[in-house]
Amino acid sequence: MKTLIKNVTILTMIDDDQPITGDILIEGDKIKQLGTQMTDQVDEVIQGEGMIAMPGLINAHQHTPMSLLKGFSDDLKLMDWLEKKMLPAEARMTPEDIYWGAKLSMAEMIKSGTTAFADMYIHMNEIASAVQEVGMRASLTRGLVFLQDDGGRRLTEALELVERWNGKAEGRISTMLGPHAPYTCPPEALREIVSIAEELNLPIHIHLAETKEEVTKIQEKYNQTPTEYLYNEGLFERLHVLLAHSVHLNRRDIRFLKGMRGGVAHNPVSNSKLGCGITPVFEMINQGITVGLGTDGAGSATTIDMFEEIKAATWLQKLDYGNPTVLPAGQVLRMATKGSAKLLNIDHEVGTLEVGKRADIILIDMNKPHLQPIHNVESLLAYSVNGADVNTTIVNGKVLMKNRKLITIDEDELLKQVTVRAKRIVEGI
Repeated sequence: MKTLIKNVTILTMIDDDQPITGDILIEGDKIKQLGTQMTDQVDEVIQGEGMIAMPGLINAHQHTPMSLLKGFSDDLKLMDWLEKKMLPAEARMTPEDIYWGAKLSMAEMIKSGTTAFADMYIHMNEIASAVQEVGMRASLTRGLVFLQDDGGRRLTEALELVERWNGKAEGRISTMLGPHAPYTCPPEALREIVSIAEELNLPIHIHLAETKEEVTKIQEKYNQTPTEYLYNEGLFERLHVLLAHSVHLNRRDIRFLKGMRGGVAHNPVSNSKLGCGITPVFEMINQGITVGLGTDGAGSATTIDMFEEIKAATWLQKLDYGNPTVLPAGQVLRMATKGSAKLLNIDHEVGTLEVGKRADIILIDMNKPHLQPIHNVESLLAYSVNGADVNTTIVNGKVLMKNRKLITIDEDELLKQVTVRAKRIVEGI
């Protein structure tokens, strides 16, 4: 299958590359040629005039089934949100609910320009099946909590996920091990996970220092910060680690992360809505730590539009440092593409538009009043574009949305399913 995108403005996201106008030739699942006007015989031509082509956005931290709880528990204090709303509702979710909730998130992601995501949840076979059907790229993790003895059930499920799905769906699915967080994983459990990850050469996906309460709890229990606790248990020695949130890190904590493989998934919308705090992104980047962007689950963020995360990320850093030059447009766009790709350990395949890389591409329609005139493409993408401006989404060379119409998801059936299921899940809570 050959697809040609004609007469489009191309933003590669390679450092210092300037936008160019030309064509993109996709052959199979890869970018075959980029930039020059082409006359090849192809199976499909997509007219790109008036559009920007850029790498698909990559959501580095998600809980996809929580889309069923979108808008259900907003404007509550964190523990009220969690204990009175989220946990009781999640306890009612069946494997089929999780499948449809994940698919709802995927529909929103595709329609807002996200092509890949990192997910942590339960019943991951259902989520993996949805990824396989829909055509997105995903890093999947079974969340592991060790507060009660479950006879090894969760860890068995995590390893079954790896064995069954790693590298499957035309290579679009990868897997990680997912110890949930420092406060839910005692030292013995963490050491076991590190040992298994090293043996199987698997990355780790873990929450870190999302709240002040977590920092206090770990300090009281282990006389360490959460970051220091993970460092001393060997997480940063040889493993690729995706750290979600990392809001409450002091300068010493940041030094523990320096030189690590992987990096931090910054979730500015969720962290702001829940009043958690502002992640020290600018300082991390200055220390050479990779920072990508994620949304967290829709149960907290309410939106999983990555363009909203891009705006929030740069605004919060400018505000926090009192400096409008901090985290400029081009840098925050690279966080959402190249940076997140590195966190998912797939930057050799996606994250930039380059010949030989997988064809994960989005087209953004700039023929709109809020996107004109075009003085600086990166500024408009970072500060003005929203997910509804995405016209076409391509993953692995396959068109998943064209002219705003989903191709691999029956949107009417999806909305019918989630309406019924969401109502049942939250009733009476």
